[in-house]
Amino acid sequence: MRQAAMWAAVGWVLAGSAATAAGADAAGHRTLDVREVGANADGQALCTRAIQKAVDACAEAGGGTVRFPPGTYRSGTIVLKSGVVLDLAAGATLLASADLADYPETVAGFRSYTDNYTDKSLIYAEGVERVGLVGRGVIDGQGKKFSGPYKRRPYLVRMVRCREVRVEGLTFRDSPMWVQHYLACDDVTIRGITVASHANHNNDGLDIDGCRRVVVANCRIDSGDDAIVLKSTADRPCRDVTVTGCVLRSTCNALKMGTESNGGFANIAITGCAVYDTRLAGLALEIVDGGTMDGVVVSGLTMRGVGTPIFLRLGHRARPFKKDMEPPGVGTMRNISISHIRATGAGPTGCALSGLPGHAIENVTLEDVHLVFAGGGKREEADRAVPEKPSSYPEFNMFGRLPAYGLYGRHVRGLRLRGVRLATLAPDLRHALVLDDVRDVRIDDLDTCPQPKDVAAVVRMTNVARALLSGCAPRTAGTFLRLEGAGTGRITLTGNDLAEADRPVDFGPDVPQAVRRGIGSWGRATP
Repeated sequence: MRQAAMWAAVGWVLAGSAATAAGADAAGHRTLDVREVGANADGQALCTRAIQKAVDACAEAGGGTVRFPPGTYRSGTIVLKSGVVLDLAAGATLLASADLADYPETVAGFRSYTDNYTDKSLIYAEGVERVGLVGRGVIDGQGKKFSGPYKRRPYLVRMVRCREVRVEGLTFRDSPMWVQHYLACDDVTIRGITVASHANHNNDGLDIDGCRRVVVANCRIDSGDDAIVLKSTADRPCRDVTVTGCVLRSTCNALKMGTESNGGFANIAITGCAVYDTRLAGLALEIVDGGTMDGVVVSGLTMRGVGTPIFLRLGHRARPFKKDMEPPGVGTMRNISISHIRATGAGPTGCALSGLPGHAIENVTLEDVHLVFAGGGKREEADRAVPEKPSSYPEFNMFGRLPAYGLYGRHVRGLRLRGVRLATLAPDLRHALVLDDVRDVRIDDLDTCPQPKDVAAVVRMTNVARALLSGCAPRTAGTFLRLEGAGTGRITLTGNDLAEADRPVDFGPDVPQAVRRGIGSWGRATP
């Protein structure tokens, strides 16, 4: 009776037909119409107090839905409470106020590197459970009306240490900063949302940060910064995450892990996504601020018009997530499977899989991967030295145009290439595949562009040991395999069709004699 009296006292009604005495439907779910507590849908009046009043009363009554009928509701920061769902009907817009004074500073109790980014949000939740943002309406950040550094630009949504989060159906538009940030949350479902945000800098579409048990499904994201980003900006790993069925476009990267990697990533699955018109990488996996990436499966991606399809980087930017911490050590990347990838219209740079000296990326498989690049590379680019750049910000083009138009692998242990197809639209005089300081390699059924006689070898291996190449049938009038480096050894070729290659194998001057003799006895090698 106390709850029923409270609801009656504020004069709120159920947004629907059938209702019980306590303002609930037959299932006991309370739905409050924000107009009943003074919210004005004209897009001019500031509705923050009315919306917050509805949220607070729902929470006090044990939970419920705050409903926004069609109209435009201008608001500053709304703080979600446990058990409360915001439901924006089709035709309803939650419009972010353009006045920064309407966004009070909020410093999360869970500290991470993102404390440096912003302390303001349109929708904020911390330490709550059973919360949601649902409906067919729009959340509009009016991002073009904000300017200045990070902390003068709010997020649209920030949730910290929340449980049982549901975000479905909504359209998120024009954020001043990141569109959505979920930090240290558990049991998150984000389904069927649309993001269209190119209004300002740092317009990440969706940031999953140090979260556990997350499903992102059937979303459409078109963002000015990375579209879907997994981060770990504290010492809490991002783990048990599935991303599936999404359509992505970005001015930066489409699917990314990092750069902030302090807590690491584990047990991540990305499947069945389409990427188009993306300036940087379609898929970027990065460990540069310590942490461990272990157990990532990526499958069934199609890409069109990307800077590069695939970029893997183990670096050492070594940025701590708190100011009083020592810099982290070099992290770890291992057990990564990338399969069933189709990419067309990629740029001319090529794909890099690059660790550091003494810190290799471990156990990487690329299977059934077909990539078409722009081409146009020059012969001298095949021989250029590639800098290490251990502390540089990681992007696919950080090394410049690579010596391989297709794949460039350096400092890798345990590399499997099965059914990889590499092609260019324009003639390219670089290698198709370059491996440098790679151990334990197996290459099966590699297919590359037809090449004239005067181009670089199809495959170049420098200081590569324990490599098996089989089932390859290169279409080249020149050299199939070039071996270089005193560290090269245990190279085996079996079951290949090298009839079109004028020189199946040739050697640099520092390749050990034992390697020359061993491969020379195989048949058509020329020491």
